[in-house]
Amino acid sequence: MTFTASAPGRLDVMGGIADYSGSLVLQIPVSQQTTAQLILSDSGKILVNSEVDGEIYEPFNQAIELFIQAGKRIDLNTAKQWFQSQPQHKWAAYPVGCLLVFCAEFGVKPTGIELHIQSTVPLGKGVSSSASLEMAVMKALCQAFDIKTEGTLIPRLGQQAENLVVGAPCGLMDQLASYFGNPGHLLPIICQPDKLLEPIPLPEDVHFLAIDSGVRHAVTGASYSDVRAAAFMGYSIIARQMGASLSDLQQARKSNYWANLPLQGYLTNMLPVEFNLNHAASLPESMSGQEFLDTFEVSIDTVTTISPQTQYKIKTATQHPIFENHRVQRFKQLMEKFARLPHEILIQDMGNLMLQSHQSYSDCGLGTPQTDRLVQLAIEHKYEGVFGAKITGGGSGGTVCFLAIGDPGKQAVKEIHQQYEAEQGRSVTYFDFENA
Repeated sequence: MTFTASAPGRLDVMGGIADYSGSLVLQIPVSQQTTAQLILSDSGKILVNSEVDGEIYEPFNQAIELFIQAGKRIDLNTAKQWFQSQPQHKWAAYPVGCLLVFCAEFGVKPTGIELHIQSTVPLGKGVSSSASLEMAVMKALCQAFDIKTEGTLIPRLGQQAENLVVGAPCGLMDQLASYFGNPGHLLPIICQPDKLLEPIPLPEDVHFLAIDSGVRHAVTGASYSDVRAAAFMGYSIIARQMGASLSDLQQARKSNYWANLPLQGYLTNMLPVEFNLNHAASLPESMSGQEFLDTFEVSIDTVTTISPQTQYKIKTATQHPIFENHRVQRFKQLMEKFARLPHEILIQDMGNLMLQSHQSYSDCGLGTPQTDRLVQLAIEHKYEGVFGAKITGGGSGGTVCFLAIGDPGKQAVKEIHQQYEAEQGRSVTYFDFENA
């Protein structure tokens, strides 16, 4: 019997890399999806085939006992090390990681698994192909083993697969957006870690469109990891200033329970004015990992590693989520006022918030000349119905999200796409989510 499930990618409209610091984020599903077909067998094998946008990957075919042994606990770290030593199988860490996390959570021990994956969610574009894959596989596993779940458990298991087996330090935003997103609606999520708010229907004339920069985004890339690590380093410094002891932080890291810490462990529970008045001046602009470890010793983040040799931009990485959360809250308020107030004022404010968010990404070191060029083209087309643009997701390439109004705005974004392709001398993906 074949069990089939699908899940979409997502477009990060606002929030992005502030998710791991507890920010409000606004996400929308894309029309492209990943479909997983799962068959239980007695083969003693894990067999995975994958086709993404017409590209067929070398099949993964390994004995199930390599990862799941009778009577033994599933060791996710050993699985992570195995995949890191097998670069030809790196892609399979995502679906196999989902299988291992699922089996560890629910205590199932299959005798054989076949997974056939097809996806139209493009890789490396910043629209969360990984979360789409994880949620499709997790849904198919739930069907196959007749597992009923509630709340946000399945997205959290998908995040575990990506953090603990793939080794990518992603937040939970992508999995939640892929699992719970509604077409034509913005999904607000307070990432502390997984509070879902009521979806916001898009007004008829408001369009979020996107253009791929042509620069491949990877959440496993050093800059994303470094910015995340730096934000948590900044949190440790602030928490100590607010009265937390080294022992408090060490215990929170060990237990992964943050509620008793200052700000409940989340930078975004601090107002921008409080940050500016009480903490901004005391944060170092830059600090080596070794300096931090010598002075402050511990970060509560267990999915990034502080490299002694790396210079971390502590201040910008720390202030980004605090100010981004404020921008996202304002953006959400403006969206919810569309039915009552003139659009012109609201849309200009929303566009400016997106531009501020994009600049903050660049200040953190997550911008690229290509994504900056796309945002500049949006600014140049303001009087044609394009009011804002920003880099999405983890940055460092990937996709730029545009805010456009009416048919003139949609047409202007298409013209930006054509102009950008001509400048780059190659084809890049244009995303239209009207029928997601």
